Amino acid sequence: MVCDSLANVTPLEVADAVRSAVAACVDAGDVTVAVPAQVNVERPRHREHGDYATNVAMQLAKQAGRPPRDVAELVASHLRQSPGIASVEVAGPGFLNITLDEAAAGELAGSIVTAGTDYGRTDVLAKERINLEFVSANPTGPLHLGGTRWAAVGDSLARLLEFSGADVTREYYFNDHGAQLDRFAQSLLARARDLPTPEDGYGGAYIDEIAATVVAGHPDVLQLPDDEAQEVFRAEGVALMFPEIQQSLHDFGVDFDVYFHEYSLHEAGAVQHALDRLRAEGHVYESEGAVWLRTTDFGDDKDRVLVKSDGSTTYFAADAAYYINKRERGFERCLYMLGADHHGYVGRLKALAACAGDNPDEHIEVLIGQLVNLVREGKPVRMSKRAGTVLTLNDLVEAIGVDAARYALARYSVDSPIDIDLDLWAKRTNDNPVFYVQYAHARLASLRRNATELGVDRGNAYEPALLSHERESDLLGTLGEFPRVVASAAELREPHRVARYVEEVAGTYHRFYEACRVLPVGDEAATDVNRARLWLCEATRIVLANGLGLLGVSAPERM
Repeated sequence: MVCDSLANVTPLEVADAVRSAVAACVDAGDVTVAVPAQVNVERPRHREHGDYATNVAMQLAKQAGRPPRDVAELVASHLRQSPGIASVEVAGPGFLNITLDEAAAGELAGSIVTAGTDYGRTDVLAKERINLEFVSANPTGPLHLGGTRWAAVGDSLARLLEFSGADVTREYYFNDHGAQLDRFAQSLLARARDLPTPEDGYGGAYIDEIAATVVAGHPDVLQLPDDEAQEVFRAEGVALMFPEIQQSLHDFGVDFDVYFHEYSLHEAGAVQHALDRLRAEGHVYESEGAVWLRTTDFGDDKDRVLVKSDGSTTYFAADAAYYINKRERGFERCLYMLGADHHGYVGRLKALAACAGDNPDEHIEVLIGQLVNLVREGKPVRMSKRAGTVLTLNDLVEAIGVDAARYALARYSVDSPIDIDLDLWAKRTNDNPVFYVQYAHARLASLRRNATELGVDRGNAYEPALLSHERESDLLGTLGEFPRVVASAAELREPHRVARYVEEVAGTYHRFYEACRVLPVGDEAATDVNRARLWLCEATRIVLANGLGLLGVSAPERM
């Protein structure tokens, strides 16, 4: 039995048709193989090789005990019966080159327009509850570039995961307990007393601003003993700094569902609860007066201290409590996005999950992001106007704007360091990737307005077979890839795939527009070809808008 219809011709539908053809071979007794759960199809590099190609016959040949070309011929004989398939050719050692008929290929434009903002949405991650923790910068200063990269990538990843069916909670772990907050408070107190910044303290104009604000609100604070004064500066400093971070993120298009305070773990007894849980699992031991977790049983490079010999708990004890808290809140996968200086955390967090009785391959996932550098006029940018030697989210947005900043940060694989050329990303030319994509969308929106002004209505239906020009076929093929790009970007945690894809869509559209006149000229009457092309253009606009939306980037109607 073969696929009944190829009305919505995307790679996923073509793959389903190929899989159905394999199943038909098995049902007919042509071959004895296990029908694969998934079949991969690709767009050939050369048009003469058809619209899609698959190597499924080569993958099944050994299992079938027959030469790949023989298996390919059998699958092709059934696949040719699928509606919408114009031809299937066996090539090389056993590839299947598939050509769609023009009507089936052209139907895709209508399917995209009908789906609208839902085009590309899948259920590949349906019912998966994911806790996505990202940014989680300490409230000791403005958000730096590393945190800014995670803000852009993390929010885009959350959008992708949700678009792929997952139930996602965006979480910010608010570190308000520990040595970094001590140094922050000490720095504020020193500046308030007009003393030098302490060693390993925090500098920058923002420290002066916060210190002055605290003193204005608490005129007697400098008369208090140092330890009491420091506590005032700690509490007030965090109360001033963290809302500023939240506002910067909000202005950047990033909001969180949960702001989780580290101190709540200690106040609620969650740290002790975690110790009891890990002890019950049999992985806690005592040595040299300290309490340890035997993480080396699960591949960590050394065991980790949970409670020091002086009775104080470690950061790792809080990490353990936080992970167990997430799991007890019902999250099936805890996804951590950490900076380049946290590479050593991967092994210990995986081992922690195993010590808690979980499957580290299923329940915890750690992504490590690399560094971001800013470049202007070919030279590194070193200084921030407000934060001294630390470059911030606001510095980047001030230089190139929110859209360009988000796109630039999401456009590259997170495991690669990136240099952001501020001159390039500020340009309003096609050299700037985000301008290139947004301009394509604006051009399509303008085309739609022009059609309305000319009285050309694309109507409620069109003739798909009229979309037969080579450039139209190229554009349809590119648009059809969107659901698969989204699914793979979500599953691989790689939002940059979407950025590169929308650039491909924009380029393919520009080439189509140069070759195919969409609207009538002068006194020409609108034809069915014009209307069919308007459907194709609207489908392209939707794909660009959906792709940009997944990156948290606007799709402007005018530029």
